[in-house]
Amino acid sequence: MADPKGFLTTRREVARTRPVETRVKDWNEVYVPGSLLPVISKQAGRCMDCGVPFCHNGCPLGNLIPEWNDYAYRGDWGAASERLHATNNFPEFTGRLCPAPCESACVLGINQPAVTIKNVEVTIVDKAWEAGAITPQPPQRLSGKTVAVIGSGPAGLAAAQQLTRAGHTVAVFERADRVGGLLRYGIPEFKMEKRHLNRRIEQMRAEGTKFRTGVEIGRDIDAASLRKRYDAVVIAAGATTARDLPVPGRELGGVHQAMEYLPLSNKVQEGDLIASPISAEGKHVVVIGGGDTGADCVGTAHRQGAASVTQLEIMPRPSDERPAHQPWPTFPMTFKVTSAHEEGGERVYSVSTTRFEGDEHGDVRWLHLVEVEFVEGKLTRKPGTERRIPAQLVTLAMGFTGTDQENGLVAQFGLDLDERGNIARDASYATNVDGVFVAGDAGRGQSLIVWAIAEGRAAARGVDRYLTGESRLPYPIRPTDRALTV
Repeated sequence: MADPKGFLTTRREVARTRPVETRVKDWNEVYVPGSLLPVISKQAGRCMDCGVPFCHNGCPLGNLIPEWNDYAYRGDWGAASERLHATNNFPEFTGRLCPAPCESACVLGINQPAVTIKNVEVTIVDKAWEAGAITPQPPQRLSGKTVAVIGSGPAGLAAAQQLTRAGHTVAVFERADRVGGLLRYGIPEFKMEKRHLNRRIEQMRAEGTKFRTGVEIGRDIDAASLRKRYDAVVIAAGATTARDLPVPGRELGGVHQAMEYLPLSNKVQEGDLIASPISAEGKHVVVIGGGDTGADCVGTAHRQGAASVTQLEIMPRPSDERPAHQPWPTFPMTFKVTSAHEEGGERVYSVSTTRFEGDEHGDVRWLHLVEVEFVEGKLTRKPGTERRIPAQLVTLAMGFTGTDQENGLVAQFGLDLDERGNIARDASYATNVDGVFVAGDAGRGQSLIVWAIAEGRAAARGVDRYLTGESRLPYPIRPTDRALTV
């Protein structure tokens, strides 16, 4: 146990953010660089090293949280990094982007603020990078087997790194012009600077992983050709089909899917564009959808100089405290204020968009909405609550419904789908097609980055076992998910 009295004597303290008036003028990460270092050891000391550490079960990766908390408290950053990387290929990603279900499951969180697990995690990995402790781990020998990974998001990268380290020759195919998937073009720079992604990619290249960008499987290369060239295939293409809003006026200019809007600002930061073709500058912006993608749109609009930002959510405002029907250690739906929300704007709950109104040029100018409520379990409009709000740019951030099937990938492989429209797979992440596996959102549906990495690791073990008859690759084990392990 790190500090036997730590949870009694040390209050929870999180990373400090830069002042709003400063950070909205740039695209750098919102946190004050190095702000955690003076306090992180004490924060790690709040960990009680519980007899039954429920944080393990809360984390899909099964991270060894009490162990690296203890090392961080003692200042043994090398050992902390080793324990952290034992279960997580990319802790600098999860430490910045994961909503931390581990903290919701923290035993201390039953009646006190939980341990700041995310902050400890990201500090450990950042210090490891600074110390040069994270180096390429190429395999000692090659297996002679080849694997194609389709998609370079967190699931694809995790699977590729694990399989490369197992000795297989791995090629990752990415349809975008750069590696990273949603990490590259879906996550704004202010949430995770892309230098963190770039150095992991370089580590993987040094280990032997090959990357093929600008190649879309199903269009540029057909499934039959890919299967002929590789001994196994891992589909980690994500759930990229965005949910649409079929209401009158949807065709008006200025109404865009979030994933049409967000990547352009990232391309500006990459130097590909001088300015985004879809900009919020000087406009009244409305974001439809109250999740993380919606918050990313809010923060992006602030930095582009929006005149106003309004975020709409069809569901009621979540409670500030854990709801009774979502008891510890489950991940509760509570009211959250992200860094983007700290920067301004209005959040409106229990409303539904009825139509968009445009001007004589065919561009959106107003959004019409109505208040809604649950009546006998059904969402019902409240009479007399219709109104309109100004809207010169609207982004739809209502989630994703499944894997893109327009490119022919699913049909060409002959893949079965489950009842939710995701690619069906068995306990080893194998599809109905011999030698073809699926990991991440493509098989699970829209989910968290930590689930994507966990599934990438687990699928890699399934592939390794398929190719060699056995596997020594580790995989995440959660008691509630043993059916998804091999």
